[in-house]
Amino acid sequence: MPSVEHIRDMGTNNRAENSHQLTRERERRRRHFKSPGEAQWFLSTFSVINNHFRPGLHLLKKVHYREVMGRRFADWRDICALEAA
Repeated sequence: MPSVEHIRDMGTNNRAENSHQLTRERERRRRHFKSPGEAQWFLSTFSVINNHFRPGLHLLKKVHYREVMGRRFADWRDICALEAA
């Protein structure tokens, strides 16, 4: 087909996939901080806590997910109670 132009570069203008990349999500989170150092400090600390509350949903059934999250929130309540005391 002579009228069709074929683009060889894979992923050119693929906005949907680029915006969901892990590095792009981190950049979006950093926007609201005053300095890069402040953002880096917060995100490095928060990522440990964040990973605790975001299990792989695609790996768990609904019942197991609820059990896992129940245990994780119970752990979190225990930790918060220790810090408050």
